[in-house]
Amino acid sequence: MVSSTARFDIVIVGAGPAGLLLAVCLARWGYKIKHIDKRDVPTVTGRADGIQPRSLHILRNMGLKRQLMAHEPVRIYEVSFWDPASDGTGIQKAGSALACPSFIDARYPFTTALHQGFIERVFIDDLGKHGASVQRPWEIAGFASDPIDPEYPLEVTIKHAKTREMETVRAKYLFSGEGAKSFVRDQLGFKLRQKDAVSHVWGVMDGVVRTDFPDVKMKCTVHSDSGSVMIIPRENNLVRLYIQLASTEDKDYDTRQQATEAEVQASAKKILAPYDIEWDRVEWYSVYPIGQGIVERYTSDNRIFLGGDCCHTHSVSLVLRRGAILKQSLIHCQPKAGQGMNTAFHDALNLAWKLHHVEGGFANRSILSTYESERKPIAENLLNFDAKYAALFSQKTPSAEQVDAASRDVHNGSSIEENEFIKTFKANQEFTSGYGILYPANEFNWSPAHAAKSSLFKHEDSKLRPGYVMPNANVIRVVDANLVHLEQAVPLNGSFRIFVFAGKPSTTRPALADLATNLQKPSSFYKAYERADQATVSYHERDNPHSHFFTICTIFCASKADIEIERPVPVLMARYSNHVYADDGSAHAKMGLDARVGGVVIVRPDSHVGCAVRLVEGNGTADALNEYFGAFVSKKIGRQGIQARV
Repeated sequence: MVSSTARFDIVIVGAGPAGLLLAVCLARWGYKIKHIDKRDVPTVTGRADGIQPRSLHILRNMGLKRQLMAHEPVRIYEVSFWDPASDGTGIQKAGSALACPSFIDARYPFTTALHQGFIERVFIDDLGKHGASVQRPWEIAGFASDPIDPEYPLEVTIKHAKTREMETVRAKYLFSGEGAKSFVRDQLGFKLRQKDAVSHVWGVMDGVVRTDFPDVKMKCTVHSDSGSVMIIPRENNLVRLYIQLASTEDKDYDTRQQATEAEVQASAKKILAPYDIEWDRVEWYSVYPIGQGIVERYTSDNRIFLGGDCCHTHSVSLVLRRGAILKQSLIHCQPKAGQGMNTAFHDALNLAWKLHHVEGGFANRSILSTYESERKPIAENLLNFDAKYAALFSQKTPSAEQVDAASRDVHNGSSIEENEFIKTFKANQEFTSGYGILYPANEFNWSPAHAAKSSLFKHEDSKLRPGYVMPNANVIRVVDANLVHLEQAVPLNGSFRIFVFAGKPSTTRPALADLATNLQKPSSFYKAYERADQATVSYHERDNPHSHFFTICTIFCASKADIEIERPVPVLMARYSNHVYADDGSAHAKMGLDARVGGVVIVRPDSHVGCAVRLVEGNGTADALNEYFGAFVSKKIGRQGIQARV
């Protein structure tokens, strides 16, 4: 064994979606990472392939969308539904639905289908640009809390998967993104609680096909008298098929049922009849039973964290390729949901910025407990939604009219509005798109129960409900007249975004000046976390000229011609000249803010709304913001700060 004195901010185990997104964020923000994966190479075949709209939003905010799109993924805008033909001759098209229905305010209203291996490589390339890498093929062999070094309290032992060479390092944190078979989870003794019994056995196959089935280039659900199949188009002419092989309704049902490649293909042909399908080649296939489970805890002592597949699973899989059993893994969700990779992204992002704020000295260590309290209920809700939706779907295939009404938000009377399938369809689609995620009230997500009690907090307008993702909006950047997607204006840099919706300049000029003055007082949250190197910060720094933890965007409800950076914009905001915007009123309206008097919106680093405060003259707005941040920052600010100085 090699006993190393090397110290790392975090050891990340597993280079799947959760581990890689976490590693990229922390590497960009300057942390020292030990990242291991027991596989020789990134994913080659199979696994996840669907990026949901909100996940694509995150990846664009990270500056990685363009690299992903360079692989020419398939964009899925619609889902088609096929049912048994009324004359008993096979199947017929019953209708279609938008993949991201119109009632969801998504910037990218489609699902992006791209092989997980390509996605992993985009992350790995970015890691290399920031001096980090994945150490392969290494796996974790043990870990323990050792108080001999309180700054790096964890001792972690890793070993080479082939030579069995071992190494021991020290770390502040340990993260398991290992997947279903998590060594870390098992060593902690955290149990996976099964929510539902296994009810179906499915086969999944990736390949290049020749077929006369007309919707092979669309995502399809096909129900026939011979079973069910889901079709998902992929990049490079690949098509993924999920084929139902067995059900608890079958007399000879067996959760361990397996099938050869030829048997899976035969089932697909039978279901798709009278249409023909042949495979030019098969890249990968698997047979697995569907089940649902969730881990009892996500963290141990806020030092060891779990994320992705080792926290929440929907099925146990025996992965096969050309008939040979390779290994066990877990596949998230029933095939139609496509949530495994996306849920992992959200887990990792939620944890990344919180670790950054603690280690950067901005926030109290207690905030790390919100990782579990925010992410675990989301996984619970996802399982509940999925189970309810699947049950309704299997009880009675929805009519084309029901599907269309649910997808396009067309209601023709109360009977449609009350339809259970439509309600569940909407809830499920909003949730799985990522835009339906609502984090509960806590120190980050303001509510009347929050420690901040100012009467200036806005809570009557659901458009800015704390815990939800900030709505999308278009504005014009004043300095260059470019159209800007406001929700993307600030990159994912670990900062809180302070959106000052400044309304009409002639009305709000005094209030805006007062806000700027009060933010620069020594007791202000903004002043308390100034950069020590502020005097030498580059003139061209756009996002963090004053603080690593805040970026200010100022949005006037006025035409570009009526805004001059030097006049209506206080000096503090003018330093963020690239973040001064003109709004025709639509952005204020989407936030539920008065276009005349505006308001201040605090958005978390992960784009979820923290709070909204009225913009008023005097010190009220700044005081309310001090109360909000005072609930979790590491320094005494606001009135507490003044008292401490006295």
